[in-house]
Amino acid sequence: RPTFFRIYKNKAVEEFQPYPYLCTVLNCIFWMFYGLPIVKKDNILVLTINSVGLVIELLYLTVYVVYANDRKKRLRVAHILLAEAALTVAVVLIAMLCFDKQRSLFVGIIADVFNIIMYAAPLGIWKKVITTKSVEYMPFWLSVAGLSNGICWTIYGLIPFDLFLLVSNGLGAIFGVIQLGLYCYFYFYGEKNSKEGAKKQSEVQLSNHPTGAA
Repeated sequence: RPTFFRIYKNKAVEEFQPYPYLCTVLNCIFWMFYGLPIVKKDNILVLTINSVGLVIELLYLTVYVVYANDRKKRLRVAHILLAEAALTVAVVLIAMLCFDKQRSLFVGIIADVFNIIMYAAPLGIWKKVITTKSVEYMPFWLSVAGLSNGICWTIYGLIPFDLFLLVSNGLGAIFGVIQLGLYCYFYFYGEKNSKEGAKKQSEVQLSNHPTGAA
């Protein structure tokens, strides 16, 4: 939310990237499909929570497109969304026409793959954090959210023992622990400017530039 408030305030997306949100859109869609009774019964929470998530991500992307200061950026988002829509249609058709008893297995694997991709999205800056010894490039709140999300869904997956919820969200929790561990290490033992950068982490950094850089 702070990231998109900044975009709205500055009337420009600067160097912020839409890819984590585009990835989460597809992730929510496949988990919504997995939550439908035609795929797996008694999975209403998975359906409703990811439906809300999809709406939120689409609102974020709408703000991004409105204030994108480059036509290529708008077209890139549109093309990726079209590709995601085509992939969704293909997965739904294959699941409905080619799978019956194994439908939840097929959809669960697809949902797990994109869930792991979503959790791994912030990990691309690990190398930069280690190289610069600075947490300026670390998306702190995104890391906290990823860890919390992974833990909560892992616990929920234990109740009905849903292997698909356990696997990807368990990995997400592990990614979150490692990432926060890196953050804490370089916050206290990294370069001096890392602490100053940490204090400025009021927004989720989605670019390869330090917070506040254009």
